[in-house]
Amino acid sequence: MEGDALRIPHTNLFNLLVSLYTQVKKMKIAKCKLVSQSPYSQGKYHQTEKKSKELPKDYESRTWKQKCHINKDGYVIIPPMAFANSIKEAATYMSISIPGQGKSKYTKNFHAGILVPKPLVLDMHIDEIKSEWVFVPSDGRRGGTTRVSKCFPLIESWNGTVEYYIMDDIITIDIFERVLKAAGQLIGIGRFRPKNWGYYGRYSVEGIKWEEQSL
Repeated sequence: MEGDALRIPHTNLFNLLVSLYTQVKKMKIAKCKLVSQSPYSQGKYHQTEKKSKELPKDYESRTWKQKCHINKDGYVIIPPMAFANSIKEAATYMSISIPGQGKSKYTKNFHAGILVPKPLVLDMHIDEIKSEWVFVPSDGRRGGTTRVSKCFPLIESWNGTVEYYIMDDIITIDIFERVLKAAGQLIGIGRFRPKNWGYYGRYSVEGIKWEEQSL
């Protein structure tokens, strides 16, 4: 009969469903407990206009808090791209070879396959932030001959849980943890981090909780 031609034996149907299920890609989620190992400073760009006849130092004194990243409630946040860029730059720096794939490195997999979806909200209001005066090149480039005084926000310590989405199956748990730890020590986040010849923005990895989610 025509209807019989559409029937699939139970065993074959089960195998088909298993096959389809195993083809569904899954994303690993790493919930990482991070703790600062050195002060952290932000330098967000802003376009606040100077007042008439306002001196450069007075301008800095008035506007330095605008170099902070904050949420709508006024709490300081560390942008998600700070953590994403840190681990991606670490992958580039380490240039780890992928086993069994010749000269291929994990670098491109980290660049395309890692996402940090949310900022880390610190338990620190903008009104609680301290400032730091530094003598820096006027053009913002290392080694500049002309220097000026600038004021930046300074956070002595921070900690929190950051979620990393790993959407590339090539990135194993062991490799992710290895690169993340290197990112905290060798790359860092924020202004004057190790990547930029500084020592601020270093962090350690105190623990990782793993989950999986279908894409």
